[in-house]
Amino acid sequence: MSVDALDARILGLFASEPRVGVLEASRRLGVARGTVQARLDRLQRDGVVRGWGPDIDTTAIGYPVTAFATLQIEQGSGHTTVAAALARIPEVLEVHTITGAEDLWCRIVARSNADLQRVIDQVVIVQGIQRASTVIALAEQIPHRVLPLVEAATKP
Repeated sequence: MSVDALDARILGLFASEPRVGVLEASRRLGVARGTVQARLDRLQRDGVVRGWGPDIDTTAIGYPVTAFATLQIEQGSGHTTVAAALARIPEVLEVHTITGAEDLWCRIVARSNADLQRVIDQVVIVQGIQRASTVIALAEQIPHRVLPLVEAATKP
């Protein structure tokens, strides 16, 4: 799936103002309402747009501590089984299978450093996890972003 300049403009507008609406977007972008709607439908159908939910600040809801954990799992445990167990821990925000000495990478949040210990304790008792290594994030320098990548994808 390729993304062109108009797709990038549409994505940029909806990313910065998710409640803008298709009609207002068409006015601002100078294209027909049907074009904006068709593009959004295609971007969603092709999996480029994964959702329209609110972007929630974990600090604002009481979880100011962010940490990253790398996990080593037992051979034969299966990444999927371990990830399914980790998904039941609300403070585990994302899990990725990785290359290298460790097997999984997790982003987790907590209410405090002491609460982080509680979350880590929940993580390491998951069946199949052999070892965990955790680092605490001190400050977010660049928040999660994809729009610069979308724009770069429009260039040959």
